Amino acid sequence: MDVRNEIIEMVNQVNGSWPVAAAYLGMSETALRNRAYESKGQALRWRDALRLQELSQTTYFAEAIAVESGGTFIKLPEIGGVDSKDVAAKFHELYAELGELSVEFRDATADGKISKNERERINDVVDRMHKTMDELRAVTFVVYCPETKAATVAQRGDKHD
Repeated sequence: MDVRNEIIEMVNQVNGSWPVAAAYLGMSETALRNRAYESKGQALRWRDALRLQELSQTTYFAEAIAVESGGTFIKLPEIGGVDSKDVAAKFHELYAELGELSVEFRDATADGKISKNERERINDVVDRMHKTMDELRAVTFVVYCPETKAATVAQRGDKHD
């Protein structure tokens, strides 16, 4: 995943595309194109990329930065109207994904080595499990920690007494 490609894709997702995105960022369309395509030694500032992400209603920039950093971006669920049944449902989803990972692992290692395709399938399941675990944490804290606000759900190390 290339950050530059994701910036261009965000612009393309904006209703009105380049002219609207440029106006939103307070620059000319040419200036935005130069920064998006990194022409003439220019680049889009990260704050402008975040604003563009907001305008495009995507998470492409965050996803690209996560990949470039060796990780994955996991969007937390919209919080509201959740209860203990939602927590239980997330646990069941996680158990199912663990079973899927077990099958993928067994099949991939049957011949004593893991191929590129097998590795991708394992990574896909693990990435989904990470997302599910973050969602599980979020709904757990919302349901069982009344003082928890949506903005602080993902903060690691918070004390919820």
